[in-house]
Amino acid sequence: MILSQRGSTDEVENGSVLMPKFSADGLLTTVTIDATSRKVLMVAHMNEEALLKTIETNEAWYYSRSRSALWLKGETSGQIQKIREIHVDCDQDALLLYVEVGGDGGCCHTGQRSCFYRRIEGVDPQNRIALKRL
Repeated sequence: MILSQRGSTDEVENGSVLMPKFSADGLLTTVTIDATSRKVLMVAHMNEEALLKTIETNEAWYYSRSRSALWLKGETSGQIQKIREIHVDCDQDALLLYVEVGGDGGCCHTGQRSCFYRRIEGVDPQNRIALKRL
């Protein structure tokens, strides 16, 4: 399996072949969503190898920018993300992964179900932007 080279704007936006546009550092932004609840679980990145492994194995693989390494989500925690659907945006530079998360707990390394477990709440008494846990 190979990824197709970029085609014309019409081929990219209206065609039926995946022609991803990786950023200058070789990455695609990937938003991961719980396939049942439709809640956003995390945002990560994929390089070409991670994308191909995800398609081949039906499990979510990512590229860790902080570790500069490929990573199978849940490999050590047991929270493997089984792919249910992959959507690509109009210009093929971002992905949505709809997944079922295995194991107990959540998908965040902090133990939360989602990496988005806080919201901006306003300004605290020291004039800092305050966060509130959901």
